[in-house]
Amino acid sequence: MAFPESLQALWAPWRVEYFSIDKTNDFLTQAAQSSDDRAHLVVRRLKDTFLIMNRYPYAVGHLMAVPYRKVADIADLTQGEQSELWDQAAYGQKLLRDVVRAEGFNVGLNLGTAAGAGVADHLHLHIVPRWQGDNNFMPVLANIRVMAESLDALYSKLMEAAGEIGVK
Repeated sequence: MAFPESLQALWAPWRVEYFSIDKTNDFLTQAAQSSDDRAHLVVRRLKDTFLIMNRYPYAVGHLMAVPYRKVADIADLTQGEQSELWDQAAYGQKLLRDVVRAEGFNVGLNLGTAAGAGVADHLHLHIVPRWQGDNNFMPVLANIRVMAESLDALYSKLMEAAGEIGVK
């Protein structure tokens, strides 16, 4: 099947940013220590953890629950951190159901570089929204993901919904 010439190349210029960033720069620790939540896309802060939008998402609305403390393994988390990570996941699911109408979720950890962790020494729990039929031909044939909304616009919607839901 031949695509029209205008569709043979789809441009995703925002992805080039990921390849040009300093991978030794721990953006999770920077977000943990910053008070500028919008600049770091932090959606919610609790005592031991925070919820952040993934700047290079696999799907629109991809969130991550992160302990403030830099730890690489589940066994290194305190009971409070473990509990809050799951609380953040539940809260993130609620937000994403309300804002992007998520129908399902992939929730999990990539522990270590062999498992695909982008920041192997700072554990983070992924909350990825899913929809019936969202695994279309784009990622399968072209290894391209189509994001329907900008991060900034989605951040504003998430924060508006968070205000309606309340802190807990």
